[in-house]
Amino acid sequence: MYKSVKQQLLEQRILKMLTGKALKTAEWLFANSELQAHQEYANIVSIKRLGYNDHGPVHMRKATLNAIKMFNLLHQSGIKMNLEKEEVGTADDSLTAVILASLLHDLGMAITRESHELLSIQLAIPYIDTVLNILHTENESILKTAIRSLTIEGIFGHMATHKIHSLEAGLVLIGDGSDMEKGRARIPTILSSQTRVGDIHRTSASAIQKVKIFKGQEKPINITVEMNASVGFFQVEEVFFPKINISPVKPYIELYAGVTDREMLRYL
Repeated sequence: MYKSVKQQLLEQRILKMLTGKALKTAEWLFANSELQAHQEYANIVSIKRLGYNDHGPVHMRKATLNAIKMFNLLHQSGIKMNLEKEEVGTADDSLTAVILASLLHDLGMAITRESHELLSIQLAIPYIDTVLNILHTENESILKTAIRSLTIEGIFGHMATHKIHSLEAGLVLIGDGSDMEKGRARIPTILSSQTRVGDIHRTSASAIQKVKIFKGQEKPINITVEMNASVGFFQVEEVFFPKINISPVKPYIELYAGVTDREMLRYL
């Protein structure tokens, strides 16, 4: 099973951040050759057939890494996830759902862009059920159902076109949206030399230099978007901010964006 160097490095970073069920979940998904092939084909369809940016193994791991970073910042600040608040599961169970959803959310891109989140759910269910059956006994049916439901909600809501209500799903949504650095738009830009409608998305994405996620001063999470040109504000304001705005995690986020070496604009 071939994996790019970038993918391997991301997997190593993710695994170092995990313990317990969350670690076992990531290990199983990373080792699954069928899932690897599915993610790679989703990327082929996305880039070569549809002309979109990266929706493959690297993107799904970047989205996962971002979601884990934010989960840890919330956890360190004493913010409980929905499974904990509802007394159904632990933080580890919540993180397991976040990882499952983040690593499976774009499988539907192997078919088409339209409603791909709904297609992703159908394609993800066998992986979800296999992992949960490995992690839990038959006596833990309520917990399995809860993790499964949260995972599906995370996939269902990652396009910000459907209302979501859990912090777990909100982390998946923002983790996905925060993968917008210039490298993600590089391949479709190289493959296409002709101007076409919608190129503002590529141009603005190419201006994003770095998305930093760290502990905020007033709120648990600070997300800072650095760009090399003001066209990057389009990506922040038209693509990223609407995702944060609909996410249940919004109250815990400080959002800054701006051109490198200039004063940052605060959105939240």
